[in-house]
Amino acid sequence: MEFEALYAQHSREVWALAYARWMDSDQAMDVTQEAFLRLWKQWEAGDDIQNPRAWLLRVARNLAEDFAKSAFRRNGTQPPELLNGVRSSQPMPVEKLEQEEMFAQLRAVLEELAPADREILTLRYALDYDANTIAERLEIAVTAVHMRLSRARQRLAEKLSTHGDFGSAQPRTDD
Repeated sequence: MEFEALYAQHSREVWALAYARWMDSDQAMDVTQEAFLRLWKQWEAGDDIQNPRAWLLRVARNLAEDFAKSAFRRNGTQPPELLNGVRSSQPMPVEKLEQEEMFAQLRAVLEELAPADREILTLRYALDYDANTIAERLEIAVTAVHMRLSRARQRLAEKLSTHGDFGSAQPRTDD
């Protein structure tokens, strides 16, 4: 398969896996680019990778975990969230501001969840994968997917209920 086609086909999924771990789109993009760079280097070295998608996902998961152990992660510079309040020179519509605020609050709540919960919720709701696809991606049984989704939704609902801004918000359960 041509590299560009492979990137087009799998980059979103690789990015989502990394994003689910760190809730940081820039870090997820770095992980995605590094995973594809490593694949390119493997191909250049003549290695035959039978299942590039599975290889990329495994490498991305490992890179995301390695980032957690890195000195930069522990001792890094100022977090990018400090710049979130910088306003654009263009006035923004009120609806967009409200939506961004709600998403920021939701991201903050999601960050309180375990990485495994974020991962399965991302696969189900951000990527809209069904239980069979999630089971295949995570290499677990479909019944385990349903159980993990149910528990992750329950933990998310509990976190949301403790944040006054969300009140009695409940995640959708139509899987």
